[in-house]
Amino acid sequence: MSGEAKDQIFALIVENKPGVLFRVTNMIRRRGFNIESITVGTLADPSLSRMTIVIRGDEREVSQVMKNLYKLVETVRVARIPEESSVLRELALIKVKASNPQARADILNYAQIFRARIVDVAEDALTVEITGESRKIDAFLNIVKGFGVKEMARTGITALVRGGKTIEDEDKFGVVRHG
Repeated sequence: MSGEAKDQIFALIVENKPGVLFRVTNMIRRRGFNIESITVGTLADPSLSRMTIVIRGDEREVSQVMKNLYKLVETVRVARIPEESSVLRELALIKVKASNPQARADILNYAQIFRARIVDVAEDALTVEITGESRKIDAFLNIVKGFGVKEMARTGITALVRGGKTIEDEDKFGVVRHG
């Protein structure tokens, strides 16, 4: 029994070379999955990057994707990030219509409640920076959509396992090591 499809989070350490992102995403595409979220950033060692990828699938499908990810030559490590024992964050910049003083005051109040920051002010809009779990950002968007969202950019999820475990702790964390 393969189970129910749900979002699965992977962390990859890969060589920081041209074309690696394409090869990773193309492999996932060939397996018939949509990438729900992807973030990539260089590590302290500039020859390596960390990718956090979210895909939707059942246990069997996701295990197959994981096996194929570590077969890629540029992959150094692959790990599944358990959502329930991890710190998950996302960043969003949201430009909200603020055409009158009352709308501005309301948006400022909502931003304060959600621990967001106003990062740009224009005559007819406020740009809000908000970080947190995806559902926090979704809740903020739901509240401000009545004012009119002019534009938005979201980073996608980035994640670390809680506590002292790292992607380097292969015995403690289910990490697959390449080579």
